[in-house]
Amino acid sequence: MVIAVNAIFLQKDALEGYGHYAREILRRMVLAHPEHEFIFVFDRPYSKDFLFSSNVKAIQVGPPARHVAAYLYWYNVSAPLALKKYKPACWIQPYGFCSLTTGIPQLLVVHDLAFRHFPSQVSRQHRWHYQQFTPRFLRKATRVVTVSEFSKTDIEQHYPVTLNKINVIPGAAREGFRPVGWEQKEAVKQRVTAGCEYFLCVGGIHPRKNMMNVLKAFSLFKKWHKSNMKLVFAGRLAWQYEDFLSKLKTYKYRDDVVLTGYLPEEELEELTASAYAAVYVSDLEGFGLPIVEAMQCGVPVIAANNSSMPELGGHAALYADAQNPQQIAEFMQLLYRDEKYRQVYVDRGMERASLFNWDRSAAAFWKEILATVPVSS
Repeated sequence: MVIAVNAIFLQKDALEGYGHYAREILRRMVLAHPEHEFIFVFDRPYSKDFLFSSNVKAIQVGPPARHVAAYLYWYNVSAPLALKKYKPACWIQPYGFCSLTTGIPQLLVVHDLAFRHFPSQVSRQHRWHYQQFTPRFLRKATRVVTVSEFSKTDIEQHYPVTLNKINVIPGAAREGFRPVGWEQKEAVKQRVTAGCEYFLCVGGIHPRKNMMNVLKAFSLFKKWHKSNMKLVFAGRLAWQYEDFLSKLKTYKYRDDVVLTGYLPEEELEELTASAYAAVYVSDLEGFGLPIVEAMQCGVPVIAANNSSMPELGGHAALYADAQNPQQIAEFMQLLYRDEKYRQVYVDRGMERASLFNWDRSAAAFWKEILATVPVSS
């Protein structure tokens, strides 16, 4: 069987949530099924790091699909034309969009419907694209995968066409996220925060990550405790970040805030494992990989009490109202003041993280592929 894969976001040193999910699932499936051929379709030069086995063939098809007009052309014209000669039995679409013109059965992955809940946080052009085409994508797809029960319910409520063809396949923490020893922690702290403990907030800098309220919470924490605790933001400047950077220039505790930018995977693993606590209070998350990654590292987590996050963290995280900086700050304070209390959430988190497993998710994904493929294939 030939299986096509949309690989446009498998870009070296640029992976984020969607890309990590796709890479971890695809790598395991490719290795587990050497009897099948996988055609990875890229839209620009690619790294051979993503060609996980000899049964993967890469093709590059332009134009680079990074704005709406290019999306429409790539998904509906150039990529389907390029795939015709391979006659794939199905086409995996991991990034929420699919082709409306192809006759190839498609397995579509939709992580969340953030554009419906926070439309002002999406550019006008991209908002139009999501609003106009998401219903059509979901009708066109043979099967749909999402990453949490929250997202499944949300998608079904807004798009009832998915009721009988959507399943949940969660992500997991990558293998490199694990506890590290005291010496390694100290080395990371010396490099990043001049030796100080720090709260860590992982994610691209954009409004939905709610980083302004994290700053407000940190201000309260610093007022209550004259400590040298730092706040580290790890992630690229994504979109609508100008207001955040502008406010940060006049922020009272600016010298205690570190922006690392996008980090290579090994550096992010070390940074996460060396944190005092992780703060992940987004306005909405379809899954929230950094929560599980912090837990697997033995780092306690303060998460938001919205969307998928309580489902993900169970009783192993502290949950705050994302719009209540004081509540976020109070949890920071609780972890800071009581080491035994903090250790409870370290232990709970490591136990909780073990419930998520990439091998199980990849096996479940393979079943969805088989359900996508016509019986005669």
